Amino acid sequence: MDADLSHHPKFIPEFIKLQKQHDYDVVTGTRYASNGGVSGWDLKRKLISRTANYIAQVLLRPKASDLTGSFRLYKKAVLQDLVSRCTSRGYVFQMEMIVLASSLGYKIGEVGITFVDRFYGESKLGGTEIIQYIMGLLHLFCTC
Repeated sequence: MDADLSHHPKFIPEFIKLQKQHDYDVVTGTRYASNGGVSGWDLKRKLISRTANYIAQVLLRPKASDLTGSFRLYKKAVLQDLVSRCTSRGYVFQMEMIVLASSLGYKIGEVGITFVDRFYGESKLGGTEIIQYIMGLLHLFCTC
């Protein structure tokens, strides 16, 4: 969950309810479900996000529709296991966590969320982050 409230806490009860109903190991918030979305992004930013997510879906075949989101609920033992195996940093960390969970057979559920762009500060998405994302995708494709 982002500390700047880009992920609204109002979705937390839905995460918990879904986890309890289906005994999911990981519940992840998704901007890409029919009831999910983004508020405050221009068309360019939305296209970059959708394209990056599509490429990741094709290459990595995870069992989650939003790889780069950080609004997640993990069972404690699952989180400990994934963190102990994860080697990535930055944006790629979120992708590796969900790809590892999928490849290890953990059950993943999704809750549609609305991501709200930050009110303070600026997005960290720039050329360096895009290069890191591409390199991370290739690394995960070759290792997971």
